Amino acid sequence: MDITERFLNYTQFDTQSAEGSESVPSTPKQLIFAEYLKKELEHEGLSDVEMDEKGYIYATLKGNVKGEAPTIGFIAHYDTSPDCPGAGVKPRIVRNYDGADIVLSEGIVSSPKKFPELLQHVGEDLIVTDGHTLLGADDKAGIAEIVQAMAYLRDHKEIRHGDIRIAFNPDEEIGMGAHHFDVERFGCEWAYTMDGGDVGELEFENFNAAAVKVRIKGVSVHPGYAKGKMVNACALATEFAGLLPADERPETTEGYQGFFHLMGIQSNIEQAQLSYIIRDHDRDRFEDRKRLMVKLAEQMNEKYGEGTVVAEVKDQYYNMKEKIDPQMHVIDLVLHAMQECGVAPKVKPIRGGTDGAQLSFKGLPCPNIFAGGVNFHGPHEFVSIQSMEKAQQVIVKICELAADFNN
Repeated sequence: MDITERFLNYTQFDTQSAEGSESVPSTPKQLIFAEYLKKELEHEGLSDVEMDEKGYIYATLKGNVKGEAPTIGFIAHYDTSPDCPGAGVKPRIVRNYDGADIVLSEGIVSSPKKFPELLQHVGEDLIVTDGHTLLGADDKAGIAEIVQAMAYLRDHKEIRHGDIRIAFNPDEEIGMGAHHFDVERFGCEWAYTMDGGDVGELEFENFNAAAVKVRIKGVSVHPGYAKGKMVNACALATEFAGLLPADERPETTEGYQGFFHLMGIQSNIEQAQLSYIIRDHDRDRFEDRKRLMVKLAEQMNEKYGEGTVVAEVKDQYYNMKEKIDPQMHVIDLVLHAMQECGVAPKVKPIRGGTDGAQLSFKGLPCPNIFAGGVNFHGPHEFVSIQSMEKAQQVIVKICELAADFNN
């Protein structure tokens, strides 16, 4: 089976995760695909194939070298985003893409004018959707690349490598993928998530992240007799939002710039709740942002009375750079592998988070490597077959280079 057929098979499984679910995985349908993957790994001849009750899959490709070769790992998630339908995916291959508009369905067009990244793949074979679902390259492309690389190493015993561990997990898209990942069971010195975007992307910096709930208590009085009595929680909610820097929002920032992001407002006269996320690559600035939210709540309480506004701050994850910097050989190995495979590295910060960030803080250094997909979480998502093949080659080369790491 080639990598294209493998990936196309994967897209036929609806594995959409669900925010707010209390089960693990968050949707039972994810387990259907997990069972398929487990059987596929067994069929491909991997060892120690196991799946726990939460749908986490672990397996091993046994090494063929003697000595002290480190055990390294590759990880991908199999859920797809709740942001766009993931059922009934109808992939199509656009052969030898010529740079023109791609008609996905009637009235739905992927145009280089709107998606200029298409032009980076002229001459390649692109897998696209029909415009009504996402594709699922995030992160089924990563799974296909890992499995294909293991099959290649299995069939090419002349390539030296140590033990290679692989793992596939649910619920990354809702921030829960690493929560039940058993790092000790995985048993690696370091690992890589194959969950990045276009060819060459290598990420070992991500946002520090927190969620904030701002709760506001109002006083409801008949508007005809409200003077001096009413406290309108709706108005206080807009006032609070207006106190935050207007130029520090997702729509006004890029690169290393952090932000305050208002996710939603629920309000009436008596009560309101604002849901925010805070993001910043710099830990000190991150802490400053959290303190500002609390300070603004205190400031409004001085104006409207104690207990009127409460800001509840909860950390979500931290910048993996803090854990990767002391072990930069993990990054150097990838850069060397990319060079050997003719891939130009694109090292950049993640304006978000990955399972690898949380795993790094659980003791498993775990940067993120490209999987080749573009325009994730929407119907204009696509992946180049050549990009997936390059990712597979990089995985193989990393395994080969790592065999001599301790020698």
